[in-house]
Amino acid sequence: MKYYLLGRFQIISGDDESYFPSKSKISQMLGLLLVCSGTTVSVDTLIAELWGENVPRSSLTTLQTYVYHARKIFSTMVRGSNILATEPSGYSIRADAEEIDVKIFERRVGEARRFLDGGDPEKAIDRVDEALRLWRGPVLAGMKIGPVLEAHVTYVNELRFTANELEIEANQRLGRYQELVPKLRLLVAENPLNESLHAQLIRILHKCGRRAEALQAYQNLWRILDAELGVTPAPELRLLQQELLSA
Repeated sequence: MKYYLLGRFQIISGDDESYFPSKSKISQMLGLLLVCSGTTVSVDTLIAELWGENVPRSSLTTLQTYVYHARKIFSTMVRGSNILATEPSGYSIRADAEEIDVKIFERRVGEARRFLDGGDPEKAIDRVDEALRLWRGPVLAGMKIGPVLEAHVTYVNELRFTANELEIEANQRLGRYQELVPKLRLLVAENPLNESLHAQLIRILHKCGRRAEALQAYQNLWRILDAELGVTPAPELRLLQQELLSA
């Protein structure tokens, strides 16, 4: 089995049969169980995810119905499967970490960090590339997300940002400044209020000998912060601008 959460939720059997859960609550339940694979998700946690603060009296019975239907889905894909297991305090998905794209992504980012810390930026870049290629769109795109699953989605998105930071650091160690410019421009466009990314773009442009573009990047940041937050760039960035002007 393969489980894809980095994009539209999809389950693929060993026979390449694809399944896109159509029932939103069942999708929510399976999504949470998959991001928590290897652990038991309590009944209370599942109910909190599915109904938030508006828990109906029939929540436990309805949850058991969702579990029943989910098991029917798995049984049609893998005969005699016991993928969705009942535990003493809740439920768990019995799946290998290599079957779930989120878990593979998390492991690849961890490997990239270890390679970078160990002085091997080339291998760190390879691992980051492997991790980022798993993304097919926003996490669990199009799915209703409850309060519990939202925390996990936020964590995965933060981990993606970390992966990009590792790639930037690795490329800088290798002196690949020109290659970083388009990557940083894209990240700045996706995270316009992140001053750290703007600072990195400005520094990299300066190292590439593109001082005018670096100054323009600073002006772009100034306009964004002024328009969105009514503030000016941090002192560190203002000092960076002075360095550029006096270079």
